Amino acid sequence: MAIILSVETSTTNCSVSLSKQGETFALLEDNSKDYSHAERLHVYMERLLAENNLQPNQLDAIAVSKGPGSYTGLRIGVSAAKGLCFALNKPLISVSTLEALAHQVIVEKGLIIPMLDARRMEVYSAVFDANYQIIREVEAQILDANAFAEYLETGQVFFLGNGVEKFKSIIQHPHAHFIDNKLPSANQMSQIAYRKFQKSDFEDVAYFEPYYLKDFVVIKSNKK
Repeated sequence: MAIILSVETSTTNCSVSLSKQGETFALLEDNSKDYSHAERLHVYMERLLAENNLQPNQLDAIAVSKGPGSYTGLRIGVSAAKGLCFALNKPLISVSTLEALAHQVIVEKGLIIPMLDARRMEVYSAVFDANYQIIREVEAQILDANAFAEYLETGQVFFLGNGVEKFKSIIQHPHAHFIDNKLPSANQMSQIAYRKFQKSDFEDVAYFEPYYLKDFVVIKSNKK
């Protein structure tokens, strides 16, 4: 029986789950939009374990959302996950943020495109089929009226994530379906993490780094 603690901090949603054999049985998350992960993440992890009468050493693995996403958010989540793995001598599992986000949509046919907001008119996105098999790997993409045209011409496409608002404002297509108010969550990490656990697909805790996709850029404040 595999019990896995999953951590998701790639966006404003601070999310932690517990799963058994790939099924989530406990979830704590909060999308307060202020990136308070540093204050809340460890509290959530401790609370989730306590409420489910689990000791940290009863965990079989720690899973973490590896990105892309917020540079600071990913650093906080990965640091916390690695700290637990070191302290408990447990394996670390990384889960693609966009793959987990794609699992929030269930469709019979068509394509699923999760997209996370990046700077200006840019998003981080990937393309999956209805069975969550990867069609196009993760990319940073500038949005314009022709974005994803090759996929929209082939059939129904379902867009979700916090990049949706930017995209639906510039495109109108009969095959485009926009699913609002979806953020990456530790809930959808459970099945993916368990499959990787079964294959012993673990990360090197000492050297693992988040998948930032792009370098961190400091933006100067306009405040005087």
